[in-house]
Amino acid sequence: MKQLFDPVRLGELDLSTRFVMSPMTRSRAGAGDTPTELHALYYAQRASAGLVVTEGVQPSPAGKGYCRTPGIYSQAQVSGWREVADAVHARGGRIVLQLMHCGRVASPINKEDGSEIVAPSAIRANARIFTDVDGLVDMEMPRALDTDEVPMVVREYREAAVNARKAGLDGVELHCSSGYLPMQFLSSGTNQRTDRYGGSVENRIRFVMEVLDAMGAAIGFGRIGLRVCPGLTYNDIHDADPAGTYGALFENASKLGLAYLHLVRRTIGGMDNLELARNHWRGRLVLNNDLTPELAAEAISAGIADAVSFGRPYIANPDLVERIRQGIPLADFDASRLYTAGPRGFTDYPAAT
Repeated sequence: MKQLFDPVRLGELDLSTRFVMSPMTRSRAGAGDTPTELHALYYAQRASAGLVVTEGVQPSPAGKGYCRTPGIYSQAQVSGWREVADAVHARGGRIVLQLMHCGRVASPINKEDGSEIVAPSAIRANARIFTDVDGLVDMEMPRALDTDEVPMVVREYREAAVNARKAGLDGVELHCSSGYLPMQFLSSGTNQRTDRYGGSVENRIRFVMEVLDAMGAAIGFGRIGLRVCPGLTYNDIHDADPAGTYGALFENASKLGLAYLHLVRRTIGGMDNLELARNHWRGRLVLNNDLTPELAAEAISAGIADAVSFGRPYIANPDLVERIRQGIPLADFDASRLYTAGPRGFTDYPAAT
């Protein structure tokens, strides 16, 4: 499996190995949705990954969906992320911030500032979301963004990317999956707009392309990743033709010179989204989902992927790279502590040696 330990360059990002730590919501943000010293320790512990992708971070108050998730729009948040970036860099790592605007996947209970729930169209997600106050609750009806409001959301992403670089992070990753706002614009089931952001596939990919363009112009396209899972139906998301939608997105996004495409591989409805990406994406590819070290190495050797990402194995194995290098068995994580506050189940997993 030596291929996994080779260096690789993704855009402007130099990785020491092909290992990427996948983004995972961990719900540990402090007051004001700020990252804390726990975040700095958590990510530093895992800095041996070639690239660390942070948990989803809201670019604005309206982008918040879940309880205790961090933001990147206030000075306190920027300062908190600077401590995280410094801690990772001190251990020789690279780290990018995943930007996650949840759109309609939200509850006002989780929004301390009372900000609205917005989406491409006023269509409620038939799903539930956890709150600290009332446990699981139904998601509520969002308000459809006006046409002149959409560029304002694009600017929020741009400012979030600028703030990430001010904080010393190496780049950003656009979360365009899991039924969140960018995927809501892409999908025909959630985007019923009749303006230039809805209808045809060219219109439905416009929001994502504008966000990528704005962030790339601000911090450089070679510092931007794009995470997708074509065909996913999580959070009540549906598209009549995901192959057509994402084929068009990949063709257009390929022209920008992004650092990488982060693909959550799945076969859904007879569509292998890896095959779709290989047919339409031209650029570096990070492959994710249910990979063993052996399968990951095969993907690298076969030229299918340039890097591979692991999510949950990193929870209880901060030294995942070294464990795989030495053939040390992986530890199991405590599922009951995935989203609880505090250090337990977060920073208290030891390295093997």
